[in-house]
Amino acid sequence: MFAIRNTPKLVARSFSTATPQQSKVAVLGAAGGIGQPLSLLLKANPRVTKLSLYDIHNTPGVAADVGHINTLSDVTGYSAKDQDGLKKALEGAELVVIPAGVPRKPGMTRDDLFNTNAGIVRDLAQACAEVCPKAKLLIISNPVNSTVPIASEVFKKAGVYDANKIFGVTSLDLVRASRFIGDKMGKIVDVPVVGGHAGITIIPLFSQVKGLKLSNEERDALTHRVQFGGDEVVQAKDGLGSATLSMAFAGARFADSLLRANAGEDVLEWAFIRTDLFEKEGLEYFSTYVKLDKNGVKKILPLPESISQYELELVQKAIPELKKSETKGASFVA
Repeated sequence: MFAIRNTPKLVARSFSTATPQQSKVAVLGAAGGIGQPLSLLLKANPRVTKLSLYDIHNTPGVAADVGHINTLSDVTGYSAKDQDGLKKALEGAELVVIPAGVPRKPGMTRDDLFNTNAGIVRDLAQACAEVCPKAKLLIISNPVNSTVPIASEVFKKAGVYDANKIFGVTSLDLVRASRFIGDKMGKIVDVPVVGGHAGITIIPLFSQVKGLKLSNEERDALTHRVQFGGDEVVQAKDGLGSATLSMAFAGARFADSLLRANAGEDVLEWAFIRTDLFEKEGLEYFSTYVKLDKNGVKKILPLPESISQYELELVQKAIPELKKSETKGASFVA
């Protein structure tokens, strides 16, 4: 059974007298719907000592705004108007978080975003490969099932690829699953979610939650809600946005896990990564349970032996969809 993951406390109530470990985090797409609340949460994180923000426009304003928050971290903002703005934002970065791209609208799937976001992620990954090739890359831009392979192929072409340092952030699926089950159990528990980050590739493993009892109807309904929770938000916002606030929270949570691992903590997380777990099926990328250390992925854990037959069938249904998305991303770069 998967271990329970402690949710990090992102807000410091007072300044620490100890000297924090130097950690520069860059956010690419910092002026957008996800980027702004994400920058806010990262500024509030005492583990971040330098926060570097980049976007096409309005980034200096976002930097000035969050820069007034009274935590001991410096904030700089760069836009496309600045000479070498992207390069300056990335220099010395330990973590690079990429939420850049267009949001979903009603009726759109994550794959519908591909034509626009694929090029954005490719170009930003190229800049990272040139300026900060050893940084850990956290990709939020959808469709994650394709944008992670895109970033990987860019790093391969540049000759600086390290599979242990490129992550697709699927934390929002975990956050949603935890919240939805929390409604039923009356407490917040961790729910493992594996597979990918789109529709039926999102597979919550309710079988791993101790004490949880679901009827088949409840299981099916909750699985569908986790898989298509993004649609719920898009529809509720009536075409005026997508899941920006919850995604920002989830992205900041994952960034915090990597910062904790870099500081020497033993950290367990879930992420969409390059793995050999489904090599026989011809699949290279899958969201699974990983141990993190200062170098990124320390160890990839297999699916639990106690996974239910229902969940195994969901995994088998997801594999063809994941392979298509993977091929689509890699082909885009090729």
